[in-house]
Amino acid sequence: MPEDGVVRTGLMTVLASHKEGAVLSLVAVPRAASTEFVGLEREAVRVRVAAPPVDGAANDALVRFLARALVVPRSRVKILSGETGRRKRLLFMGMSQEELGQRLNVAGVAR
Repeated sequence: MPEDGVVRTGLMTVLASHKEGAVLSLVAVPRAASTEFVGLEREAVRVRVAAPPVDGAANDALVRFLARALVVPRSRVKILSGETGRRKRLLFMGMSQEELGQRLNVAGVAR
């Protein structure tokens, strides 16, 4: 196991196709010092979120961060499942699985 405890995996294992676009599986860690990508785990991308998980603040911050980091309008990012938990599935509307993977690579997630 790597020193940081995060088991790396291939980017395509965290992505799925959807009739409306592409789905990203992630784990959100609220109340972090800053909002940032941590990296890939077995089945998800780990993202630290500075906002607390109160009244949807962490979800809002997560969607804003992902939209900005992946250069996607916020209106095209929707939480499909996991609104009240750390494990989430987010839909990127109008985007293919391959395009989402490329944007994640550009954002440095697979490094």
